[in-house]
Amino acid sequence: MTTLLKFIHLAAIAIWSGGLLVLPYLFWQRRGLTAGSELDRLHRITRLVFVELTSPAAFVAIASGTVLIFLQATFVEWFTAKMVFVGIMAMLHVLAGLVLHDLYLPGGRFNRGSAIALTMAYLVVIVAIIWIVLAKPHIDSNLFAPHLFEPGGLGRWLHHSFGETRIPTP
Repeated sequence: MTTLLKFIHLAAIAIWSGGLLVLPYLFWQRRGLTAGSELDRLHRITRLVFVELTSPAAFVAIASGTVLIFLQATFVEWFTAKMVFVGIMAMLHVLAGLVLHDLYLPGGRFNRGSAIALTMAYLVVIVAIIWIVLAKPHIDSNLFAPHLFEPGGLGRWLHHSFGETRIPTP
């Protein structure tokens, strides 16, 4: 069961990553097109990639990854770093959706610099995730939060950072 779930997770990540890498190029092709059949065709293709391929793959990747977390009990520091990059990737996915929403309005545009910047952001995040998963670097949480993982450490940190906090009791 775990092997099948890992395969599904990896396949979904591949589709999600590939879709995100293709989107900036599709956005950039909008330049110079005016209302007409070519613009409509590009809009349909871009929506197909984002709405029908990339977004469902992102959902499957995150859902299957969440199940794998609990099946494999992966609670180590490198995994936390990976999850930070997955969160960034999800935010960049939302950014692509916002660009897509505005791009095909009259006067919508996406210049070459934006395409390069978005592509590079996707590449950096995807490569960082792959590197963290394969290298599984040892990250000592005691170096940046020495008392956070002691019993009561989170409460002390919250009190130190935000003052008196109270948890309502039923």
